Amino acid sequence: MSGLPDTSGRRALWTAWALFLARSVLGLIFFMAGFNKVFVLTPSGHVAKFFLPFQDTFLPLWSLWAVGYTIPFVELIGGGLVLLGWARTLGYGLLGSVLVVVTFGHLLHNSLYPFHEHVIPRLGLLLLLLLMTPEADRYSLDVAVARWRRRPGGRS
Repeated sequence: MSGLPDTSGRRALWTAWALFLARSVLGLIFFMAGFNKVFVLTPSGHVAKFFLPFQDTFLPLWSLWAVGYTIPFVELIGGGLVLLGWARTLGYGLLGSVLVVVTFGHLLHNSLYPFHEHVIPRLGLLLLLLLMTPEADRYSLDVAVARWRRRPGGRS
């Protein structure tokens, strides 16, 4: 015995809260962006405002419409999943794909685009969440459901 207090339980609690906060902020950012693009700007408006300016590139017009129309729904669904902590793997994959598309698009028009303004902070939160074990994020719906299924009387 070293005489030092056992801090592993405290560390796990602090890690869980850090992941909850990171997941909540990231989920809210994407969910609210998706909500706005689906219900206020509309998917067609999103295409017109953010994707049709790329008609001057090598990308075919159909791809601009397909991706631009889909992104708002991906943000809304992915952000909602991450916010709730439900189907986190799917949610993280959806949000990561949006970040890749956004990065690609910005680089097409400006190879020196200031990514530190919105891409890097979102990517940082996403990477933090992906680097931690899913079980460490104990305040997620995924973990709560798994815990419920393991308890006596719960589904197996």
